[in-house]
Amino acid sequence: MKVGILGLGLIGGSLARAYALEGHTVYAIQRNESMLSFAMLAGAVHGRLNEETIPQCDLILLAIYPDGSASWLGQNAHLISPEALVLDCCGTKVEICRRCFPLAKQYGFTFVGGHPMAGSQFSGFKYSRSGLFKGAPMVLVPPVFDDMQLLDRIKQALKPCNFGFFSVTTAEEHDKMIAFTSQMPHILSNAFIKSPTALNHKGFSAGSYRDLTRVAWLNPQMWAELFMENKKNVLFELDFYIKSLNEYKHAIESDDMETLISLLDEGKRRKEQVDG
Repeated sequence: MKVGILGLGLIGGSLARAYALEGHTVYAIQRNESMLSFAMLAGAVHGRLNEETIPQCDLILLAIYPDGSASWLGQNAHLISPEALVLDCCGTKVEICRRCFPLAKQYGFTFVGGHPMAGSQFSGFKYSRSGLFKGAPMVLVPPVFDDMQLLDRIKQALKPCNFGFFSVTTAEEHDKMIAFTSQMPHILSNAFIKSPTALNHKGFSAGSYRDLTRVAWLNPQMWAELFMENKKNVLFELDFYIKSLNEYKHAIESDDMETLISLLDEGKRRKEQVDG
């Protein structure tokens, strides 16, 4: 299989390594030429993704920011083979699916929205690894939901990644859920670490601190774009969280032990409910 990859950051680089490891031919495009050269030296990439190689690709994976991915596809859709499968790996789905489904229909190839639920607090090709996606969930937003042949085709195409399981949803539901499960934790972690107390935490912190602050180390440009693209859902979650925090604050300020215990117990019971 010939695979084209747009972007060689953590996700794109890990995809390139996974496919190269399984013996597939990988073509890539990366704005940073030195990074592309390094990926070639590492054996993760075999050539450039360009006007000559795009038509040869059986699978094209878009692994840069949503706007950049959609723009690249708009500029190169006429080069893509009608037999090709194109998947994006972006963190939001509504906007990219709105722009890319019509392109696929116009030029005859198949486009599917995708979101590999894997990563780390570090970014860039140097942190990529072939096993990044092993056992991880993969969320899919296909153009139609009852095409079992398409879903099987996607699973086969993504086999080198070794995803644990696949979820199928709409772009709208994806963005609503991801605001809670991914985007909010990054905002909370990033805001929490700004406390002046953080500078003196050594010797006073353990697992809970590490868990809460891990994703404060993020890519500001990428996450800002994702937050803005998913503005409505992120603001809903932020408003609810701020309201909840104010309830805890008011209980502590007013020495209301009964209410504070009730709030903590409510959160504990919700966690039990969510975890089953």
